[in-house]
Amino acid sequence: MADTKLAFIVQRPQYKSENPKLGITHAIAYQTVEILLEDGETVTPALCFIGDGVLACLKDQKAMGNYEITSSEMHLKTALLVDLDVLVCKEDLERFGITEDKIVDAEDMGAEKKIQVVPFETIQKEMESAKHVLFF
Repeated sequence: MADTKLAFIVQRPQYKSENPKLGITHAIAYQTVEILLEDGETVTPALCFIGDGVLACLKDQKAMGNYEITSSEMHLKTALLVDLDVLVCKEDLERFGITEDKIVDAEDMGAEKKIQVVPFETIQKEMESAKHVLFF
């Protein structure tokens, strides 16, 4: 069985930028490629937030009121609903003073998957093991 690992790295904040939403959308879209794969082939994506990109993981965003753009919160909830692995850099959360209770979850929508707060070393290993790494 051939497994192609993909790493989607979000490193910019969502303010005045579509990058986080594009990264999340691309990671969610991996499911559509399954119809093009041969039997036994799989695609395994990991959506990782590092640097200023961790700001896209805050819940209760007020992006429309402050910046006149939609937030990435619903996109992240959708990613969790489709069982996507979402990793957030622990060191960057700490740098911004963000605690785990301040990041998005999709329990209210019935998702079993949760965002994983991990050290950068774990994200680095995801990037090293991925066949393709895409930065947003």
